Amino acid sequence: MTDTFVPANAEATSTPVPPVPEPVEAPAAPAPVDNPNLPAPGVVDEKRRPILPAWLKDRTEFATATRHTANRLGYAAAYHGLRAPWYAVQLAAMSPRGACRFVKDTSRWVWDREAAPLRDHAVRTEDVDEYLHLARLRGNRVRLRGLVVVVDAVFGTGFALWLYVMAPAYLWVFAAGAVLTLGYLGQQPDAPVIGPAVMRTELQKLTGTIVLRALDAIGNPKISAAIKDFGNKGAHGMGFTSEICRDGPGYRAELDLPLGVTPDDVVEKREALASGLRRKLGCVWPSGDTESQDGHEGRLILWVGDRPMNETTKPPWPLLKDGQVDLFKPVVFGNDYRMSPMTVTLMFAAIVIGSIPRMGKTFLLRLFLLISALDPRAALYAFDFKGTGDLGALETVCHRYRAGDEPEDIDYVLQALREVKEELRRRAKVIRSLPRSRCPESKVTPELANDKSLGLHPIVVGLDECQVPFEDEKYGAELESICTDITKRGPALGIIGLFATQRPDAKSLPPGISANAVLRFCLKVMNHQANDMVLGTGAYKSGIKATMFSRSDRGICWMSGEGDDPRIVSSAFVDATGSEQVVARARKLREEYGNITGHAIGEGPSATVGMDVLGDVLKVVGAAEEQVWNERVAARLAELRPDAYGGWTAVNVTQALKPWAVTIRDVWGETDEGEKATRRGFRRADVVAAVTRREADRLAT
Repeated sequence: MTDTFVPANAEATSTPVPPVPEPVEAPAAPAPVDNPNLPAPGVVDEKRRPILPAWLKDRTEFATATRHTANRLGYAAAYHGLRAPWYAVQLAAMSPRGACRFVKDTSRWVWDREAAPLRDHAVRTEDVDEYLHLARLRGNRVRLRGLVVVVDAVFGTGFALWLYVMAPAYLWVFAAGAVLTLGYLGQQPDAPVIGPAVMRTELQKLTGTIVLRALDAIGNPKISAAIKDFGNKGAHGMGFTSEICRDGPGYRAELDLPLGVTPDDVVEKREALASGLRRKLGCVWPSGDTESQDGHEGRLILWVGDRPMNETTKPPWPLLKDGQVDLFKPVVFGNDYRMSPMTVTLMFAAIVIGSIPRMGKTFLLRLFLLISALDPRAALYAFDFKGTGDLGALETVCHRYRAGDEPEDIDYVLQALREVKEELRRRAKVIRSLPRSRCPESKVTPELANDKSLGLHPIVVGLDECQVPFEDEKYGAELESICTDITKRGPALGIIGLFATQRPDAKSLPPGISANAVLRFCLKVMNHQANDMVLGTGAYKSGIKATMFSRSDRGICWMSGEGDDPRIVSSAFVDATGSEQVVARARKLREEYGNITGHAIGEGPSATVGMDVLGDVLKVVGAAEEQVWNERVAARLAELRPDAYGGWTAVNVTQALKPWAVTIRDVWGETDEGEKATRRGFRRADVVAAVTRREADRLAT
């Protein structure tokens, strides 16, 4: 508060002087948000239209267009060629009517009948000058046209007489041509004799008005409000970003949705959108813009096909008749709804395939195994628990193969997967022992896979109806544990797991598998639980819904994990005959590479896989024995466990100890007859060291 000033001579009772008020600061002017001097970002992206259409630049599309045109022309030629005699009979019957029409039209032309209404109008209006002008014009026309008709008649008659004398056969040809021409003129306009060979279904051309009408029909209030005020884009942010164009067998429209609306809001109303476009559901595919640099979360790409995806003729699979695969590189396995090729990289991934029965799940699994078979380095483990032999074509290239769900089949698969588990451990040790300069990322690379001495070639394990082994009462827990390990550690070690099931749930796809699978393919399912089990939690809420597929959408699925966003793809169709052709070519490639093993040459999995061979060896080799012959160990093991080691020889002991880095050497010993001899054997200390390393590895993992 400001002090009051009182003069010295003032009386105490004098009136006090009022205080001087403090000055009030004026409010500051608001700072402008839009800086007029803010520079523009310039051109972010330029969209240049291609000089040549896509079908001229791509060999596959050019061949497809050429083949389609040739097929149409060939079919039309055969169709009309077969009906040509009947066409001639019909046209000959119509020639009198055509002759009458020709005479009538010629007479009308000669006498200038088309100008008669103008002359009548001049008479009615009593316009003498106009009538005289039209009368003179008509007289000139009639004289000229009459002269033309007379000359044509004279020369035509003379030419006909000349042909009759000089070449009578040609006169009949010209006469037939004249009759057919008159018959063509005598046709009814609405019933031509020669109709189209192919009846075309004309589709409505996609326009901006139709797109907006369809978007308005989905019932989104923000979109409807923006469409009512569509001319004022700034108010709602909605507008087309480019003109509607042809894109493959359909139309493509790009537009910005209203502020706050995302493509997922449109995808969820796909059925209503298809109704608004008056197209089948399989023709309408809305999606976000993930391709262009200026794309954002509000950009909608609407593709409207001419025909549903399941009715469109697919291009042939490029690897059906020729080609080789490198599993470390992308490979074509199908097409999107534009019929553009779709690729997938199988290496470094575990794969889950789910759907209801009869939707193409097994065909897709077999396709991936066929792709793997075309890499001559890969070892294939194919297990068909449906038991129908759908994977039977792959037998001649599989390292392990089994079809069925009987106890002996489960036991075979168990032994085979135990092999894979031991191979996982061995590969981990090999990669750990390699220098960083050769293995910088601690995973299998193409260079390492090509080195046969390391044994790091790709391994592909495919299980169709994988719920069967996981639910086995005796071995289900162990099989689930091994497959989970394949899913988690396998990708880095060059081992690919393929799991297909028609009942996607927690038992069929254990959490350890479903949560760690990189690539996911979901064909038609019946509910959101199965949808999210295959595609991942939250996929259904995000608009990634495999429930929208119909029963006729066989082979069509959502693919997740390849690229930034899930997309709808259609797998290539390769039937059993085509599979056998591909496998025959794959077998030849493997023979040249030297990779025909296991089941392909009649060998099954070792019965000792999963047993403690090292422990059993230590049981039969006493601590006092420093070194021992293999043949004696084989005999002792057969006595210890006849069911497992019966019939073993020294060679079997060598093969069983080799993976554990136990050195087989020449050992000096005494035979049963008391003679000294040198035979193949090993030192007990090496087996003890192998057991120590094995236990250390198990604790580390």
